[in-house]
This record gives sequence, C-alpha cells and structure tokens, in this order.
Amino acid sequence: MTWNVDTLAARTSRAVEAAAAAGRDLGLTVTDPTVLYDVFSVVVHLKPAPVVVRVPVVLPGPLQDLALASKRQQTELDIAQWLVEQGKPVVAPSPLVPLAPAQRDGYSMTFWQYVEQDKAVEPDFLAGTVSAAELHAVLAEYPGELPWLSPVTSAVPDGLAELSAETELLSADDLDRVRREWEVLEPVLMTRAGFEAALPGARIQPIHGDAPYYNLIPAVGGASLWSDFEDATLGPVEWDMAMLDPTHIAAYNEAAARLRRPGIDERVAGVMNAARMLQLIVCLPLIPQLPALADGLKPSLEHWRTMPFAGGLV
Repeated sequence: MTWNVDTLAARTSRAVEAAAAAGRDLGLTVTDPTVLYDVFSVVVHLKPAPVVVRVPVVLPGPLQDLALASKRQQTELDIAQWLVEQGKPVVAPSPLVPLAPAQRDGYSMTFWQYVEQDKAVEPDFLAGTVSAAELHAVLAEYPGELPWLSPVTSAVPDGLAELSAETELLSADDLDRVRREWEVLEPVLMTRAGFEAALPGARIQPIHGDAPYYNLIPAVGGASLWSDFEDATLGPVEWDMAMLDPTHIAAYNEAAARLRRPGIDERVAGVMNAARMLQLIVCLPLIPQLPALADGLKPSLEHWRTMPFAGGLV
C-alpha cells in the first residue's frame, strides 16, 4: 500500500468506526466518537460514555497478529486493574465493559476510564523519573505472570529481518553494525537465563516496559496517573530508564534510595541502552505508515552511532 494523507485519514476513520461499533456491541451509548490521539494507536473517546478506546494501528509485523495482540493487551489490562486494586494512581480499565480486549473489523482494542487531561500542565520528566522509581517499587510485588523482556523478544528478531539497504535513514554501515550488535546481544536478551549469565546480579522484576516517566497523564485536579502498560514485562528496571541522561538517572537513584531500593546498575543500563536502540531501529520500516516517525528517530540514530558497540559487552 502507498501511504499518503488520504490513506492515513482512512485508517484513522476505520479505527474510529471499529471502536464505536465495539463499544455499542458491549452496551455503551456512543453518539460522538472523538479522536484524542493518533500516532501508533488511535485513541477514541466514546462520547457520551466515559470510556476511551485504544486501537493500535501501527505495529511491527509480529504484533499485527490478533491473537498475540490480544494476549499482550490482556496483560496490560490485568496489571492496570491490579494497580487500581492497590489504590495506586493509574488510568483504570473501564468498569463498564468486561476486563478483556475486544476485536472488531480486524482490530484488537482495549477500553479505559475517561480521564480529563489538564492540558495546561507541561511535561515534567524529572518528576516523572521519581514517579518511575515509585512505580517500580509497587510493581515488584505484582503477582501475575509476565513474559520475559517482551518489547525485545516479540519484535526485534523479526523486525531486524525486515531491514535492508533500502530502509529509510539506515546506511549500509548502519545495517552492518545492527546485525553485528544483534549477534552479540541476541543470546543475552532473548532469554532470562542468557541475561542472568551475562549480567550476574542484575535485578529482574515486573516493569512498565516502556518509558514510565513519559507515560503519565496529568488529570484535572492535580493527580498524575500512570498509563500505557502495553509493554508490561519481566525485566530489569534499567530497560524502563534506558537512554536517560545523568541528571534523570541521579533523580531516579535518589528516589530509589528513599524507597530503600537499589539504584540503576550502570552495566545493565549500557546493555539496555543498546537494546532500546535496536527496538527503535526495527521501527524504521514503519515510517511509510507513520511519516512523522522519521523526524523522531533521526536524532536517536545519530546518537546510536556514537554509543558503545553492543552496550559495551565486547
């Protein structure tokens, strides 16, 4: 498919229609579905119902499988609901529908309580970093089963296979480096046993799986709510804090110390920085579907070229 303004708009329209139809199927009154966000997912407020639907529309190849997507989304719903039950500040699954993903028109989607966002609040990533330390302390007690480092294991191997010399923003030298780095990192990242053998003493626990310092919703009334647990997984906390600068790492470490928890392990952080870059690089083939991605990934690629090879493992 050739992606242009019209096909992108049509994709959004299909996602909105699917979200509204799925909501009605579940008994919700939906008269004015309104798009709140449209990047990797189309996020739709099913007005007048106090329900928001997240419909992923731009995904790496393996995650386009509905069964895999649904399993991943169920994990997200379960962990968010558990946080609600612990009385923690989190965007909650909607209580008006079953606690399960819904499928409609080729999409798998999740339903959430509508939160009125305070648009006057500027992002505060330093405060978010402190909040991430608090989230990790809570998630350490999560009793549910989680996959091992799923943002890497579920997407990177197949994603790397899709890279070629024609991939936008990627030079022949870049492609060679990516492949050589993966040869080093694959046995470390793909299994917990391999990770623990390469990095003995690393701390493994349930983690957010993305960037929890960024994925905070400032609600009207002052609360900041944890959100977007799509990539919730078992792994080192350093994955959640990958690519942060020294100021933010120091803030995390200070917050962790107050919580009587260890800070960031620099050995593990180096490997997670390299792993995070691989995760970003395999998104390059998605640029035709999401053209704005190019501007976002270009600075990261430039930084990657200056980083230690394979996180300093060799």
